[in-house]
Amino acid sequence: MLSVNSLRVVRPSRALLHPNRLLANRLSVTCSGHCMSTNLHKKDTWQSGINFTAVRKGNRLFYYTNCISSLRNYSLSQVKRNCWKCNQLFEKKPAFFCMSCKVVQPPEEGISYFQIMDCDYTFTLDTQKLQKRYLQLQRALHPDNFSQKSLTELEYSESQSALVNKAYKTLLKPLSRGLYMLELQGMHLEEGTETGADSGFLMELMEINEALDEAQTPEAASKIGQDTKGKLAELTEQIDAALREGELQAAKALLGQMKYYANIEEKVKEKLSGFM
Repeated sequence: MLSVNSLRVVRPSRALLHPNRLLANRLSVTCSGHCMSTNLHKKDTWQSGINFTAVRKGNRLFYYTNCISSLRNYSLSQVKRNCWKCNQLFEKKPAFFCMSCKVVQPPEEGISYFQIMDCDYTFTLDTQKLQKRYLQLQRALHPDNFSQKSLTELEYSESQSALVNKAYKTLLKPLSRGLYMLELQGMHLEEGTETGADSGFLMELMEINEALDEAQTPEAASKIGQDTKGKLAELTEQIDAALREGELQAAKALLGQMKYYANIEEKVKEKLSGFM
């Protein structure tokens, strides 16, 4: 008898992009009962509980899952690289510089923004740590540091610096961060994508916008701003919970609401600046 609670699953990172698909890839399974075990070519493992159904077909086990991993760093690449100049093998990812000859390296394909910025794969990441990492990388990779180096090194530094900028901007704001996490799960969206908000919600937004337009004092506008921040905080908690549970459609809908409230927050800032 197969015990679900006794299972430990390790799977290739490529499968992480599509957690709702049938996992017919190579899996390593250990259990207290009798079950099949296959070889493993991946060292990343789940750190959270797994909610899945195991189905035996003949002598093979298939797994259906709707969970999202909580990997320390969400990596999309398993290919080891060598330095383009001295051919030194890199053991650590991502490798911005060669530890042997010290030259800057080109951006690596398949490395997620979370891994670039050395952040936990979570919606409620530590933004202070993110900012510290950003400043550290930009100081090291800024193209001005390579103006006297070879053209290759200058080009690589420009590419790396641009990539770090993009990763930082994406992960800094909750909205873009959440949309990126959905993209990593195979759900491609844009920040401007409409999410089919219901009429009641749209009516509430209309009333807030009207109240903001009619605000005659900084205090009135600030009150709307504080209410909006409170709502964004609530949405952050709800989105985090949805992503942890693998409820991608729910997360998508909540991110749609966050988009509207984030827009109101920007309007409040503009309104307040007009009082100055």
